[in-house]
Amino acid sequence: MTYTAVELIESKRDGKQLPADGIEWLIGSYTDGSVPDYQMSAMAMAIVFNGLDAEELAAWTSAMIASGDTFDFSEIPLAKIDKHSTGGVGDKVSIPLAPLVAACGVVVPMMSGRALGHTGGTLDKLESIPGFVPRIDQTRFREILSEHHLVLAGQSDTIVPADQMLYALRDATGTVSSIPLISSSIMSKKLSEGLDGLVLDVKTGSGAFMDTIDEARELARTMVGIGINNDVETVALITSMEQPLGNEVGNANEIKESVDVLNGTGPSDVTELTLALGEVMLELARIDGGRERLQEAIDSGAALQKLKDVATAHGGDASVLDDTSRLERATHEEVIESPNDGYVTRCDALTIGLVATRLGAGRERKEAEVDHGVAITLKAKVGSRVPTGGPLAVVHYNDEAKWLGQKDKLASAWAIGPEEPAEIDLVIERVDRSQI
Repeated sequence: MTYTAVELIESKRDGKQLPADGIEWLIGSYTDGSVPDYQMSAMAMAIVFNGLDAEELAAWTSAMIASGDTFDFSEIPLAKIDKHSTGGVGDKVSIPLAPLVAACGVVVPMMSGRALGHTGGTLDKLESIPGFVPRIDQTRFREILSEHHLVLAGQSDTIVPADQMLYALRDATGTVSSIPLISSSIMSKKLSEGLDGLVLDVKTGSGAFMDTIDEARELARTMVGIGINNDVETVALITSMEQPLGNEVGNANEIKESVDVLNGTGPSDVTELTLALGEVMLELARIDGGRERLQEAIDSGAALQKLKDVATAHGGDASVLDDTSRLERATHEEVIESPNDGYVTRCDALTIGLVATRLGAGRERKEAEVDHGVAITLKAKVGSRVPTGGPLAVVHYNDEAKWLGQKDKLASAWAIGPEEPAEIDLVIERVDRSQI
């Protein structure tokens, strides 16, 4: 059959099921430029409102994978395990985690993304390392992986090109928060990597795309099901994103915090989540030792050395990982102060993420450039005791007009109360094949 974009958009707008060959035609036509951005953005919005059922989602994910090439790393005789986060504020975990588990004997062919909505992107953070080139061709990808058992790359033009186009479009059209679009985007990339296993960090809370635990469970189960149905053992951890992860929100400053984790001096929440996800990756790779083995790789310096080696392989100046003061930092600085004495009862991840994006740490238009030096350094998070006038955050920015427009918004992210709040659970639950 032949289709038109308009009839498929209207069908989904009206809540009807899209035919598998119609989905295949739509994705293929969008990839080759026959269907323009404005029509695909209309389809994405229709999916936000009316979703995709299981058959549609399987067809959509398969069409995304079929839009480009796939990898086969069977010549590397070790388990190939990757990790992906659904996105959060201050979530730099992939950067310390990937070299940590690679130092323990896991092959990690990691393909990451850029900033999406109010959440940061691993590739944008890595590009804070001078010279780091995440976009590499398949030949260079294979060379780095064979030598170092780790790649920290973006999608090449030939790997799921439909997702590269749709990813940027969703970021600029308010169509990020959709379980079918999120799950198919993530899983199409991951299933193209030739993996043996996949660990997912599914965020829930104000700073996540899934702000309720029920939505997070649905997304986790959807992605775990897609993985298992494609013979990739998949486990998800549902984790909290009520407040930012770690103390740094930005790009270059998050590279510094990632290095701190690999030096054993990182903030407790980033370190704990890195180790929790690393344990599952070792489990899927059938490597013994768990957390103790991961800690040994940190203590010995092997994990940090792995990051430096791979940064060099990607063209980066790895010496900045030894002296992180050389990383880019915006020129202006201002402190957000507490209006009163008490305990921090809220440190809202969404508000902080939005402000960071609007200051230039993320993108409000898909063609926008990221300012790697913009940084929000949190000085008080939930449970912290602060005096009147005490620092809540230190902000580094380059654009004075943007900052004046965001200062009050950022200050509103904190609430101060007289009583110490309950501790926030970082890892909420695990989802694996037993729940599918």
